[in-house]
Amino acid sequence: MSENCTACAAAKEKAQKLDEIVAKYKDTRGALIPVLHEVQEVYGYLPLEVQRDVAEKLDIPLAEVYGVVSFYTQFSIYPKGQYQIDVCMGTACYVKGASEVLDKFRTRLSIDVGECTEDGKFSLEACRCIGACGLAPVVTINDEVYGKLTADDVDGILDDYEAR
Repeated sequence: MSENCTACAAAKEKAQKLDEIVAKYKDTRGALIPVLHEVQEVYGYLPLEVQRDVAEKLDIPLAEVYGVVSFYTQFSIYPKGQYQIDVCMGTACYVKGASEVLDKFRTRLSIDVGECTEDGKFSLEACRCIGACGLAPVVTINDEVYGKLTADDVDGILDDYEAR
């Protein structure tokens, strides 16, 4: 099977799953958020064309869907990397140098906040307080927490993930 046919089959499968999710919630009041959660699990993120499909299938305005997606931080309109890097920019982390740590991730990965590397390995986000102020500045990569970081620590951390 050619790469193009494989991509078409994957797109059809995702579209079918979207239909199944919407059908499950079609007559449920306040179903938008659960639908978006499940659809994001299927697609990995919520690009505009997927939001449009959800709006049409739920018979609600696209603006309502986009409003929810853009308001809640658990939803993303951009693809996420295999390793999702979150740099805490809460007050304690910021005061202790989180902006320098974030800048180092940006430079090393050649991406900005909200972007994903071309190979799909890393995505970068700046988040608000994650509740680990005693470890400031803090970075999480998926479920791993790194505390008391400096910009000099970034290369070693990324080298470890690149070797995986």
